[in-house]
Amino acid sequence: MRANPVLSELGSYRLADVQERARSRRQAGLPLYDFSIGDPREPTPAFIPAALKAAVPVVSQYPTVAGLAELREAIAGYLQRRFGIEMDPERNILPTTGSKEAIFSTALAFIDRGGDEAVAFGTPGYPVYQWGARLAGAAALPIELSGDFVLRASDLSVEDWRRSRMLWICTPHNPTGAVTGQADLTELVSAARENETLLLSDECYTDLYQDQPPPSVLEVAGPGAPGVLVYLSLSKRSGMTGYRSGAVVGDAEALQTLRTMRAAAGVAPAEFVQKAAAAAWSDDAHAAERRAVFAAKRAALRLAFEELGMPVVGSRAGIYLWVEVGDGDGVASRLAEAGVVVSPGGAFGKGGEKFIRLALVPPLDQCATAAAVLVECLR
Repeated sequence: MRANPVLSELGSYRLADVQERARSRRQAGLPLYDFSIGDPREPTPAFIPAALKAAVPVVSQYPTVAGLAELREAIAGYLQRRFGIEMDPERNILPTTGSKEAIFSTALAFIDRGGDEAVAFGTPGYPVYQWGARLAGAAALPIELSGDFVLRASDLSVEDWRRSRMLWICTPHNPTGAVTGQADLTELVSAARENETLLLSDECYTDLYQDQPPPSVLEVAGPGAPGVLVYLSLSKRSGMTGYRSGAVVGDAEALQTLRTMRAAAGVAPAEFVQKAAAAAWSDDAHAAERRAVFAAKRAALRLAFEELGMPVVGSRAGIYLWVEVGDGDGVASRLAEAGVVVSPGGAFGKGGEKFIRLALVPPLDQCATAAAVLVECLR
């Protein structure tokens, strides 16, 4: 059967291969501490599924692409509380079925297949930026990160900026947990506008941090955030990975373009999920409780790597630990044999080969036990 040749060029989605490794051990009944994929095990706060169940209709009908006004208003309220910014619920907010599909499909709305356009993104990074760009017909322009793993405007050459129709940034960063500061965000917004590059900021982990709350690019983008789109998610903030609920916020004209494209794709979120999402965005207490749980997990695992003399880099926010181990693939294989499944840093692109990523997924008591296994295996 003939297939899109881009699929062959991209190869397999390596994080799916890591998931299969964990699944095989689980099915074999072998000991398993699964730090591979960011799908936390803590229960979803009870008020969220209650809101969903109460909203399930007797007759199920198609949702609208724009989403429920109730949800858009709840997101606007969250943005005001969290970042001190005002966004018009009608023009500047678009609910999505999770953030992954929205990130993947955005390039379809903005890339001219007949042109010489590129999508830039940091590497190591979330693989979906590249997959969405390539399948939309754009060239992928990976910008290798190192040091603190923060993507800055100066990391792109003059030619890079000229070619880039879109630039993805991620803060807090996946996979490293690095946080982009307000000054760097300001420079990125300025450079993107100067070069007519659409700036796309993946901020799905913004409510999970261990010290100061990470800033948003929306705080420096000005009223209506012209030329900027921010991608938010309830997956980690509210324990709703299976609900598939997110949002895109920012430039009104860009959002109208996305609405036009998304109407054809049929990816509007179910309205009973939107009701649950409205409840989640309206409450901050449960997010603070989850933040404390992830901080405790991070501390337990960090101690193990400190004992081993392996530097933990970034890892200030999000739900990941990014550890320099020398040979990411080799260490990941050794740990898998001991029942600890992690993601090799190379799965996130060039620049990650010396690292492993641990998603803070298992319960706290299992993280503490796994820390002892890590030390024993890697000493």
